Amino acid sequence: MNKLTAIKLYRLSNMLYKKNVPFFPKLIYRLIYFINNCHVHYSTHIGKGTKIAYGGIAVVIHKDAIIGENCVIESCVTIGGRSNLKELPVIGDNVFIGTGAKILGNIKIGNNVIIGANAVVIKDVPSNTIVAGVPAKIINNIKDVNEKANLLEIVGGK
Repeated sequence: MNKLTAIKLYRLSNMLYKKNVPFFPKLIYRLIYFINNCHVHYSTHIGKGTKIAYGGIAVVIHKDAIIGENCVIESCVTIGGRSNLKELPVIGDNVFIGTGAKILGNIKIGNNVIIGANAVVIKDVPSNTIVAGVPAKIINNIKDVNEKANLLEIVGGK
């Protein structure tokens, strides 16, 4: 059965938004919230292959955040701004964001990163690392994110 997940509805609303179709992107945005209790704005840039787990329950993504390809965003994740900062997070490719994580402010998350559950990320994270804690700190370097987080299996890659 094909479910109305947040990411599927987002992709539809984003496509309509890019084609300048009026009204429907906003309607789908509201539908995402109603069905999944999730805020994923139709103008947000989310790369191909990225998945939002569990239908997107309680996920909040600011409309100006940028998310790369083949990422996994677990439930209750917030990707947004901080007071008095106009810039928003830029998340690289192949990033796993654990349940309840908060990524806030003008920061860059590198490629092949694992962000632990309930981590609060307020500083840049280099590629090929695992971060956890409040505030998040590097706890390990990794060579292959897929080995630790099964990203390719989750996003349907090779």
